[in-house]
Amino acid sequence: MAARAGQVLGANARHGDEVVKAAPDLYPHQWSWDTAFIAIGLAQLNASLARRNLDALFAGQWANGMVPHIVFDPAAEDYFPGPDRWGCAALSPSAPDEPQTSGLCQPPLHAVAARAVVEAARHQGHEQLHSALEWLQGFFPKLMAWHQFLADQRVDPTSGLVTILHGWESGMDNSPRWDVAYSNVQVGRSLPPYQRRDVKHVADPGTRPTDQEYDRYLWLVEEARQAGYDQAILTRSSSFRVGDVFFTAIFAAANEDLANLAEQAGASAADRLRAERWRDEARDAVQRQADRATGLATDLDLRTGQKLSTETIAGFSPLIAGGAPVELRKKLLLELLGPRWAGYPGLRWPVPPSTSPASADFRPRSYWRGPVWPCMSWLLGWALERAGEHEAAGHLRGPSLEQLDGLDFAEYYEPFTGEPLGSLRQSWTAAVTLDWLCSPGAARTTAAPT
Repeated sequence: MAARAGQVLGANARHGDEVVKAAPDLYPHQWSWDTAFIAIGLAQLNASLARRNLDALFAGQWANGMVPHIVFDPAAEDYFPGPDRWGCAALSPSAPDEPQTSGLCQPPLHAVAARAVVEAARHQGHEQLHSALEWLQGFFPKLMAWHQFLADQRVDPTSGLVTILHGWESGMDNSPRWDVAYSNVQVGRSLPPYQRRDVKHVADPGTRPTDQEYDRYLWLVEEARQAGYDQAILTRSSSFRVGDVFFTAIFAAANEDLANLAEQAGASAADRLRAERWRDEARDAVQRQADRATGLATDLDLRTGQKLSTETIAGFSPLIAGGAPVELRKKLLLELLGPRWAGYPGLRWPVPPSTSPASADFRPRSYWRGPVWPCMSWLLGWALERAGEHEAAGHLRGPSLEQLDGLDFAEYYEPFTGEPLGSLRQSWTAAVTLDWLCSPGAARTTAAPT
């Protein structure tokens, strides 16, 4: 399985270089948080290649510190919306001329990836560790600039949650989390015409977002264009402004690793203290959104002040953020492994779908509305390992590896039949497989019987 996962990543390397694209056809560019997951997996095979992937993504970092959610490969033209639709360099002085990028961002998992790269190198010998630490000295300031952008431009001063301006920024495009917020987005008549290309690359177009959803996605892009991608304007007037509890949780976790990397990077004590402050503030914001009964956290519509209460995997954000009180962690573990989630009757494998099967919003084949995403199972397992919940992490790792034994490395899976859905040979699925199998902590995590 590990060998096949490595082959998938090798096959997805762009011709002429070693940057791994997100998928063979459906996602032919570099996506921001995909790249972080990919680097975590690649670190187990080739720490140098993992670093080069992160460097290639950050080559598209904007002058204001933002890491865009897509860095475009000029050789890959069969993707929409492409760089012409975004027009970032022409509209924003912060955007780079080259490489061309999108004008949104995604969850900041990159410090977690950087720490994984350094830790993997530590186990690969003195020479690898020396190279990794030398690289980290140059990469750390870029991570600081990225986190500073989020702290300054995107953290909502009232709730402490990170603001997202589009469902794409969450990484969970059509999740029920955004149904209420999207319902308030009125598509203008000036939306330029378009032709979707994503539905050509999947066996069942019904697993992708609907045309109505796509209209709203593109209208929000149009709003961002009209604002010149000015963050101050967009966080004040965008039709979609949500405090994203999951994004905030990843920001907390990433700041934990950023603080831990500071000394190794030769950074100042002030940088470490800043990262620790961002971590603590983000954790507090996530925990304030937790339901008293279940522990599940909710997003917040910043336009209306409405809590967006849905049963999605983002509810487990307090586990990902870290630092949750023992009582809250126990509640969340009972939920995660209980009958509304991984223990729901009839699941092919006892791992949590993206939306609870007990929810009225559940759609078992529809992208983020119900299928199981291996990258999310890995992220929850990683958070549990970090919190010392090794047995619970094993309850996710064992069944997830069984799920991946067909070697399709699919983007997502139908929860009851186990059918692979979306794009096959997805890079981040192959990457988390490698980490589950090959990381130094893998041997400690006992696979639970299924």
